[in-house]
Amino acid sequence: MEFKKCERCGCFFLSESVVCENCSPKDSFEMSKLKNYFESENYSNSINSISVDTGISVKNLNRYLENFSEEQDR
Repeated sequence: MEFKKCERCGCFFLSESVVCENCSPKDSFEMSKLKNYFESENYSNSINSISVDTGISVKNLNRYLENFSEEQDR
């Protein structure tokens, strides 16, 4: 395990994850929301529009998309 700073709230924690135990459910909920949004037929290509439509911050959207692209490269 590593001592890390949560990418979502900034608190320090011990884990292999990028978010703390308190933020993990929030991340899961938002990723599910984002997946449902992209499965709809009327989604936007603009990160700002996606943020407004889903209620997910631009910071978290960028983090989710970056993590997704890293997983695809593996």
